[in-house]
Amino acid sequence: MNLKEEMQPATGTTTIKAVRVHQHGGPAVLTYEEIAIGQPGRGEVRIRNKAVGLNFVDIYFRNGDYTPPALPFIPGNEGAGIVVAVGEDVKDFAPGDRVAYVMTLGAYAEESLVPAHYLVHLPDTIDFETGAAMLLKGLTAQYLLRRTFKVEAGHTILIHAAAGGVGLILTQWAKHLGAIVIGTVGSPEKAEIALKNGCDYVIDYRKEDFAKRVKEITNGEGCHVVYDGIGKATFSGSLDCLRPFGYFVSYGSASGAIEKFDIMTLMQKGSVFATWQLLFDHLRKREDVLAMSKELFEVVTSGAVKIPVHNRLPLSEAAEAHRRLEARETTGATVLVLWH
Repeated sequence: MNLKEEMQPATGTTTIKAVRVHQHGGPAVLTYEEIAIGQPGRGEVRIRNKAVGLNFVDIYFRNGDYTPPALPFIPGNEGAGIVVAVGEDVKDFAPGDRVAYVMTLGAYAEESLVPAHYLVHLPDTIDFETGAAMLLKGLTAQYLLRRTFKVEAGHTILIHAAAGGVGLILTQWAKHLGAIVIGTVGSPEKAEIALKNGCDYVIDYRKEDFAKRVKEITNGEGCHVVYDGIGKATFSGSLDCLRPFGYFVSYGSASGAIEKFDIMTLMQKGSVFATWQLLFDHLRKREDVLAMSKELFEVVTSGAVKIPVHNRLPLSEAAEAHRRLEARETTGATVLVLWH
């Protein structure tokens, strides 16, 4: 299908292919099937997806850790493609526009209905696969580095899973800001990737006590901030990596949820701060969606941050993509691609 055909507004109800979850469970519950999609409602845009991003949050929705609006549902929280139709009151988008979107369940499909609030124009210099891989992870990095704890030149920071999708963006962006970056990884191969993407020091947590090594690297001072997407397995050690009044910033629980703890622990660890913020809360205002996306696109188009798409699978193989992500077999970003 050429661009001219793609720009023609869709009419009525169309049958498309999509991945749906009918019951919570492992990767096998992801079923590739035909569904009907209608026209966009007020404030919505219908997108013909070209690529869809894969994220740990998709696993949380699939296995029931996060509750979807209803069952069955279509997973996926970011994608990129071409506008095919717009609903009432949508003024900033038109059929044919290249776009990317975030924070909208339903991306694992040939076409998606997306609230215009979470939609942004995709710069011509960014291809669809990169666009699909960068918005959720990139905006997560943006709020972590620029809003939750504002990283500045000279700060020493620790990034867990530094070779992961969010980790590689965090590492490059933090280095661009002038920070001293320490990263943790789980293999020599991932250590090499982390070093190539800006880590000053890399710790293989399977071979070393990362908290002890951080203290050695920082001459006992500790880090200004720890960014932790791992959760249960790293929480206690992460607190030990902080200097007094440092920030523990959680944004995921790949190893399981952090267990309940006595808030006095934060005082005992050096009067440190601990926070977990949602990207959704940072994107409640349309002006923030635009401002945060603008800053992300600027660091990517300038070359300061590169979005590594290391894995590509067809949408029909979403279950295999989930299996690989859960098994920690991936580095960088994975995208599910569609050909029209």
